[in-house]
Amino acid sequence: MKSLDIHKSEYLKQFENQVYGRNLFRTQEEERLDAPNEECGIFGLYSDNDLDTFSLSQFGLFALQHRGQEACGISVLKEGRITNMKDEGLVLDVYKDIQEPETFMGNSAIGHTRYTTAGDKKKYNFQPFFAKNEYDQIILSIAHNGNLTNAKELKAELEAEGVVFRATSDSEVILRLIQKNLDLGLRGAIKATMEKIEGAYSVVGMTRNKFFAFRDFNGIRPLVLGAIDEKSYVVASESVALDAVGAQYVRDILPGEIIYTNENEPGKLHSYMMDEAKGKQRICSFEYIYFARPDSTLENINVYEIREKSGEKIWEQAPVEADLVIGVPDSGVPAAIGFSKASGIPFRPVLIKNRYIGRSFIVPTQEMRERVVNLKLNPIISEMKDKRVVIIDDSIVRGTTSKRLVKILKDAGVKEIHFRSVSPPIIAPCYLGIDTPSKDDLISANMSTEELKNYLGVDSLEFLSIDNLKVILGSSNHCFGCFTEEYPVGKGEEVELFN
Repeated sequence: MKSLDIHKSEYLKQFENQVYGRNLFRTQEEERLDAPNEECGIFGLYSDNDLDTFSLSQFGLFALQHRGQEACGISVLKEGRITNMKDEGLVLDVYKDIQEPETFMGNSAIGHTRYTTAGDKKKYNFQPFFAKNEYDQIILSIAHNGNLTNAKELKAELEAEGVVFRATSDSEVILRLIQKNLDLGLRGAIKATMEKIEGAYSVVGMTRNKFFAFRDFNGIRPLVLGAIDEKSYVVASESVALDAVGAQYVRDILPGEIIYTNENEPGKLHSYMMDEAKGKQRICSFEYIYFARPDSTLENINVYEIREKSGEKIWEQAPVEADLVIGVPDSGVPAAIGFSKASGIPFRPVLIKNRYIGRSFIVPTQEMRERVVNLKLNPIISEMKDKRVVIIDDSIVRGTTSKRLVKILKDAGVKEIHFRSVSPPIIAPCYLGIDTPSKDDLISANMSTEELKNYLGVDSLEFLSIDNLKVILGSSNHCFGCFTEEYPVGKGEEVELFN
């Protein structure tokens, strides 16, 4: 039997040159409907010297591809001029279409990768966003991850002052507020903006001579800082993007912190805390369960270790007699390894992943769409037939993917199926940067665990408890809103921000 340490090593190594796929059982449609979707990934790079910002930004954004697959964009600063490019598609496809890479080589770059959404896919909503002066020159560009809960009223205020909006995204509210206040200086403009906006936001940006990043007062969305050398800095949604460009992790940007450069001190990064008393650590707990890549470190906590511990903890919480434990690739595998370690039940990677398949095929019928899943993952029937199997998954949202997974196992001849979710029941939508289904569509908000067990057709079903999740994370200083319906900030109006 192959050791669990070897399984772990092989599991993590694959993401060095492949895109991390959270749940490969989901069809492309289900990735939108039966899963919480991260808004985006952001990346920023600054150096006192000229760098190959074209390649480095590409590497950094590719490492964040799991946070968004709809569109990608970059802004690059070169000799006081900002150039912007953004388009629909995956990172490598968008970069492949750039005809003159040297145009995107300078000393600073920011980038954004956007998630697949059911909403407005117009190009004007792709990021980075930028603002121009009267000479049609870009003077400011930003990329944003999160969601503003008071964007609608702020947009109305700005429009009353004559500000014209070109997109239907709350991120443009941040851009226009900074632009409006630039006469206060860059730091003053960001400070004035942070005093107005509410919700969750991690932002990276640049002017024609400065680089900056800032994070909301609760630190809900992640943002990490790294360094390539003493005068070259990187900011990203996750530490894997630092690894991709050869930067060393320095620390997480603090809640309520602004970091920025000054043209009078090239190569030096400054920090300003808005209000230390107001700053709280409330990073999204679902980042550790589902969103982040397993080889990332957020708030000095290794994501893989958290997921493995979640498997150990759910074994303690809900032990069961079984012959085999499997994890749904990719996000469920670390927890399955942890469950195996704690229980002694053998772990087997019996859901074989096709390494050469990317996005789902474009097919017209639901029957054919479901067959695509069998191209992504194929079960080794001989390993499972007549066995008692524990299946570990990261979460259950609408339940449609879980139900089909159970059918696949039953068709493979599994004797018993024991389902374990290493997140607590998701009972509420997120208003702080995650696209989740409405409460009416969240199956755990409308069924008891026993009812859900019967709906899925499994022999037992257990969810990791909130208390055990807090034990694993080491504190209660996280956002647990989707599990408790209690949020670090007010959720604002439950309406579309922009029509």
